[in-house]
Amino acid sequence: MNATRLIRRSLAALLMGWLTTGAALASERWVVLGGDIAETLAYLGADINVIARDDTVVYPPAMAALPSVGYLRQLSAESVLSVKPDLILAAGHAGPKEVLEQLAAVGVSIEIISTPPTLEAIGDKVRAVGQLTNRRKEGDVLADTLNDKLAQLANLPALPPTRAIFIMQHSGLTPRAAGSDTAAHTALEAVGLENAFAEMQGYRSVGAEALAKKAPDIVIVSERGLAAIGGEAALWQLPSMALTPAGRHRQLITIDDQALLGFGPRTPDQLLTLRQDVEALLSTSMNAQTHSARATTAQVSP
Repeated sequence: MNATRLIRRSLAALLMGWLTTGAALASERWVVLGGDIAETLAYLGADINVIARDDTVVYPPAMAALPSVGYLRQLSAESVLSVKPDLILAAGHAGPKEVLEQLAAVGVSIEIISTPPTLEAIGDKVRAVGQLTNRRKEGDVLADTLNDKLAQLANLPALPPTRAIFIMQHSGLTPRAAGSDTAAHTALEAVGLENAFAEMQGYRSVGAEALAKKAPDIVIVSERGLAAIGGEAALWQLPSMALTPAGRHRQLITIDDQALLGFGPRTPDQLLTLRQDVEALLSTSMNAQTHSARATTAQVSP
């Protein structure tokens, strides 16, 4: 057999392998568990096989409209099996573990994409999803783009010292704020803000006394959290909020918490947008203070 014929047969075998793999992928039924994994699939154009999702998948709209198999951390084997999946693509915190083991035991393929909850790991997550879905090249390109945006954010000049409270949820008259060891804390640090409640861990309720003591300059709240409070007017009426710089100057930024805190493909852009919003707010505040100081000076001048 000459070299030319050998090369032709090798190429034919390789092409047949690609076609076989493509046909198999096209006929598979996938369930995605985790909003970040779902968004990554969509960005890579690898979502055509997805037929169901969990409750945390709220974007893109087409995927959010698919049947849900339950909440990410409280799945049941019966619910997942009801959609007859061939493959499950799951975030690392999907569970319970026993349910995933039951699904694997009955022949469902399960791929866990587990990465640290850091901004630096977003690119690794994207590459992992790209490899698992035969989109390796697209995954590499997207990961590089996202890493470039994070580098752009990290290289921005420092903000003036600014304390922020990140309100995720709300119960009664007590806002639930982000402490350290949270995605919100990471986001605040990434844009150059100081978390006014960094001394506490996790998301905890913050009373009026603590709110007044920490005196945040800016309130950052999720759109859903603001709606739960009753809107912006209700936010400023929370006990002791009027005693804070944020309350006195009405310094508020609303965010899409899924996009910002999901640590998926939308996160770097959302961080850059948050940074721009903070800069605009601080600039407006400084201009207002300068105008007020000039007006006061003019009043006392002879």
